[in-house]
Amino acid sequence: MDAYAFVLEQLQADDFRRLREFAGDPRCKLSTWLVVVARRLCLDLYRHRYGRNRGGDSHAQRNVRRQLQDLVAEGLELHDRHPAPGACAEVALRESELHQVLDHVVTALEPRDQLLLRLRFDDGLAAQEIARLLDFPSPFHVYRRVNALLGQLRRALEERGVESPVP
Repeated sequence: MDAYAFVLEQLQADDFRRLREFAGDPRCKLSTWLVVVARRLCLDLYRHRYGRNRGGDSHAQRNVRRQLQDLVAEGLELHDRHPAPGACAEVALRESELHQVLDHVVTALEPRDQLLLRLRFDDGLAAQEIARLLDFPSPFHVYRRVNALLGQLRRALEERGVESPVP
């Protein structure tokens, strides 16, 4: 849904500049052009979210970075995790520490932003409903704000030394 909203947002940007550029080129079909543009925009979104592959990072490092970002983006699922029965005390301690850091970072947000994250991820409300409840102009503004908050949370977690969602 994030990619879909991002593509629509980018097509609408600059008074529909991309769509107007297509209208001036009679050599291609709209469906083909739209597939290419959507793919490129999705690649831009992916790179924005996870960064570019610089070649210096190992496959495992890239996976860990993606998992951390996904953990933050999927509503901070760390709260719902419990150590498996028989898990060692060290893993439980690490998980507890991650939980505490995450709580600290989230509580540092403005109350309206905390509510937005709770409505989106804890309650699972659609962006359209959140926009109505919190007086956002459109669902796209909700997605834009959520993405900004996730980036802010990611940076705050990295500043506190959290490099992996795995304890």
